[in-house]
Amino acid sequence: MTGRAFFAIFATVLLAELGDKTQLATMLFATNRENPRLMVFLAAAGALIAASAIAVLAGGVIGRYVSPRYLSWIAGAGFIGVGIWTITRA
Repeated sequence: MTGRAFFAIFATVLLAELGDKTQLATMLFATNRENPRLMVFLAAAGALIAASAIAVLAGGVIGRYVSPRYLSWIAGAGFIGVGIWTITRA
């Protein structure tokens, strides 16, 4: 893996997660004084690592059977669909 690919993946996932419901939920847990901040961080980081591992494993399996080009189209259509649904519900 090149440093360029690593940075592109890192930046894309970071930007996708900023302001995401996962980040908002983590902030809410951190506001509770009964939850130590380190525990909130470790639990949230562990959950993101587990979710990423599932995505990588699933992507590896799906990638054997479906062209990345088609997957990009399907993902793009899915995001557009969610956007349209969100706008119409607002």
